Amino acid sequence: MKELTKAEEKIMQLLWKLEKAFTREIVDQFESDPPSYTTVATVLTVLEQKGFVAHEMLGNSKRFYPLVTKDKYSDFAMSSVMGKYFEGSLSRMVSFFADRKKMDLNELDQIIKILEDKKDK
Repeated sequence: MKELTKAEEKIMQLLWKLEKAFTREIVDQFESDPPSYTTVATVLTVLEQKGFVAHEMLGNSKRFYPLVTKDKYSDFAMSSVMGKYFEGSLSRMVSFFADRKKMDLNELDQIIKILEDKKDK
């Protein structure tokens, strides 16, 4: 799997939310400063070439849908970040955020609870 650019990831986030959408529907989802219709259409074409989306024809219009799930891409992206910046170590990643005080004690307790719950399964 390939990493997505910021523009590609934004389009994928909207498409995951919509499940199926025409280009115009995706453009309409941007809250502020939407890209042009042709820009979104170009990004969708690139995403299709990369194997992230496919389309079905409805009349003369293409309705796009994701081929890669959000969970699958999230797993890939997080593994990539962990590999690039934390030598593949989850504990180093958690330590990084804890050291920079971006995590309060409640969040750390939640992480511990999640890990304990996973251990019990």
